[in-house]
Amino acid sequence: MQYVVVDYLWYRRKVEGAYPDSLGFDVIDEWGRPIPDPERWPSSKDGKGFSEVAKKVHSMGLKFGIHVMRGISLQAFNANTPILDTVKGSAYEESGRQWTSKDIGLKERACAWMSHGFMSVNTKLEAGRAFLRSLHLQYAEWGVDFVKHDCVFGEDLDIDEISFVSEVLRKLDRPILYSVSPGTSVTPAMAKDVSGLVNMYRITGDDWDTWSDVVSHFDISRDFSTSKMIGAKGLLGRSWPDLDMLPLGWLSDPGSNEGPHRPSNLNLDEQRTQMTLWAMAKSPIMFGGDFPCITGVKGSRSKTRVLSQNLEEGDMLNTRALGVTTCKDPKAYGWSIKALDQDLEQICWKEKFGSKLAEPPCLYKRKPLPALGEEMIYKPKYQGTLHLLATDGMELCLDASPRKRLTSKELGGGSFSSCKGDANQMWELNANGSLINSYSGLCATMDSLEGVGSDGIRSWVATGRRGEIYLAFFNLNPEKNVISANVADIAKVLPRKNLNGTSCKYKYKEIWSGKSGKTKELISIAMKRHSSALFVLFCTQGWSQNFILAKAKLTLLFFQILSNSLFFLI
Repeated sequence: MQYVVVDYLWYRRKVEGAYPDSLGFDVIDEWGRPIPDPERWPSSKDGKGFSEVAKKVHSMGLKFGIHVMRGISLQAFNANTPILDTVKGSAYEESGRQWTSKDIGLKERACAWMSHGFMSVNTKLEAGRAFLRSLHLQYAEWGVDFVKHDCVFGEDLDIDEISFVSEVLRKLDRPILYSVSPGTSVTPAMAKDVSGLVNMYRITGDDWDTWSDVVSHFDISRDFSTSKMIGAKGLLGRSWPDLDMLPLGWLSDPGSNEGPHRPSNLNLDEQRTQMTLWAMAKSPIMFGGDFPCITGVKGSRSKTRVLSQNLEEGDMLNTRALGVTTCKDPKAYGWSIKALDQDLEQICWKEKFGSKLAEPPCLYKRKPLPALGEEMIYKPKYQGTLHLLATDGMELCLDASPRKRLTSKELGGGSFSSCKGDANQMWELNANGSLINSYSGLCATMDSLEGVGSDGIRSWVATGRRGEIYLAFFNLNPEKNVISANVADIAKVLPRKNLNGTSCKYKYKEIWSGKSGKTKELISIAMKRHSSALFVLFCTQGWSQNFILAKAKLTLLFFQILSNSLFFLI
């Protein structure tokens, strides 16, 4: 284990009325920056922040991290706090006046799923940059080694803030690992814009302990592997797609303010399937349960109980096709205006879905109007933007980002909510046929999701640092299956390995069962529903027999070789 990370809301008082999107319960300093709640973190008193906690973690040979949100809090904005100039050590001044939170906060760009919590800051203003700089320099002073920056990626993309924070961290005299989140609707094309600025980036929604969530990670993992995004150049090193934390052991329910109080709903085979995929995909390994209870009776469900959900219980099989992508993606260029009458127009996608006789998907357009009792945010940069409605008669407008946190099994995009005056519902149709959103800078697109399902057989091949080969089988079906692979087929995936050479006889160890064997041609195993198998193969030519046997005894060897870091969240 390398990092211990404090999850979000460490600055929020734990009192009646306080919940994730409540307002007025945060502890902030005179500069509007979140600081630990002293009732929950007594060592933070007298302006110490997390410095004492970081020292304790460091004394244990570990590194310390925190979760932070985008921009500035609505609480600081409403209080109109001054901004710290870290060079002068006093209030930031420019053009003969002192700048405050209301000068830099972009209230219309509040976090879509935490609108009473945090909003973007204007990074085009030096005052906005000064605020972000003061935040992350404070984290560095506390001794923070890892920052998870939330509500800045995926459908909540804020590339300006990510870019500036990356610049601040790059200039520090010691490295801080930089992670961005959430990962809803992330594609390799979108990730290429940020991978060089960060060290980790989420590529799914929140991962919870359902089989639907586990299965939802397979296709996205494949896509990032084939796009050569795993281990690409990142901030002061490399960057890694992040499949989210592992919901194993003793857990709390989503949204609960107490706990942990229940074991994981994944049975043992499903937990092993998840661990195997995370390791083969080289995702950072982040554990989010009660660490002392990760093993033993308290940490998992009885093996005889079937508690996993089939995908038909979730919503992965729906045909919703509306989503968002980077505006550089050619799939974004497909929208045009369709006039219905003199006063009514639609914006329609270029292609039909389903029946050949079906009409292309369309949305009704109109100029943004304030919802009842809401002040419309009129700014020159939003002139020419549109609200897009599902129907002509219902006051439901298209959101670029859902107004709740999504799990990994839930699909982003295509959500509608009551029409508001914020940037999340403001769209602009460009001449090239792209439909760009004012909140994230992403473009709307349409994709057919027909054929997406929960069953099937998957395999993954990878190589280790010492020349060994890892072969993983995944049985996603609801019934038992026998899965086999020929060495010749593995050779097609790893052409440089010369696996068909007569000098190689393969000795293998299956990690989860502990079974060993030898083969020249075929590897085969009977697998239960939702289970995985992981083989470590060694060519006996040129290897010490004692070395091979010693390696085979390390049942968790592949985590050490394929994974980058282990994180523990508190």
